[in-house]
Amino acid sequence: MDKVMHFEIPADDVERARKFYSSIFGWKMNFVPNMEYTILHTGPTDKKGMVEEKAFINGGMLKRQGCIQSPVITIVVDNIKEAMEKVKKGHGHILKEPEKVGDMGLSAYFKDTEGNVLGLWQPLMNPGQQ
Repeated sequence: MDKVMHFEIPADDVERARKFYSSIFGWKMNFVPNMEYTILHTGPTDKKGMVEEKAFINGGMLKRQGCIQSPVITIVVDNIKEAMEKVKKGHGHILKEPEKVGDMGLSAYFKDTEGNVLGLWQPLMNPGQQ
């Protein structure tokens, strides 16, 4: 069973949105300048940013763009190419082909049969794996 492991919140004004979510919910934030991406910590994390408790997920924030116009739920999969083929066979549409994210994993976006945009994530077990 593939699990929900991440969410993303697009924003027109990322700084304003960061202030909103940190002041309202107390979320901790880690801006990654070379990616123009903010990692959102919605609960306790270890030194590597991994969750320390069950029942919550962390997320990210980025400038509203392309297919990312509203919040996105990301599903972790073992094989992103196989998952994309299943999406196509299920009458979904691929919006963004897999892209390597540092040495962490591969990311892609798709639209389901109801018009919702979701993300796919395949963690990389070994740096350089694709």
